[in-house]
Amino acid sequence: MVQFAPYGIAIASLAVFALIPLILNPIAAKAKAELGLVPGAPPPADYSSTAYRLSRAHMNAVEMMGVFIGVTVAAVLAGAPPFWVNLLAGLFLISRLGHLIVHVRAVGASSMGPRTVLFIAGNLICILLAFFAIGAVIF
Repeated sequence: MVQFAPYGIAIASLAVFALIPLILNPIAAKAKAELGLVPGAPPPADYSSTAYRLSRAHMNAVEMMGVFIGVTVAAVLAGAPPFWVNLLAGLFLISRLGHLIVHVRAVGASSMGPRTVLFIAGNLICILLAFFAIGAVIF
């Protein structure tokens, strides 16, 4: 639709981010099956386990999906400045792709390392998108 055209990057970011858990789901399921786990069973909490990291990366993406969709759609529908909505949605996607790579490859410490920094960055970006949506409605 023409009225949403200025938000093309944000909309594309929503679509690309939706692909992450869809792609990770069968990959994580295969890794868990190789451990002999029944469908739906979580792998043992061991950051050195690829199955655990894949499963957690999948769940992290699922957990953030609703928040990202909510704040991005709210910002678009409220008519927040397209430049900022596109920039923030793109940065969120980059932070989440970085988070995924760092998580699956076990880069850095299991906590308080690059994975944590990227996770916090994504959260802060969502907060900014929410403020832009609220600001567009109030002002």
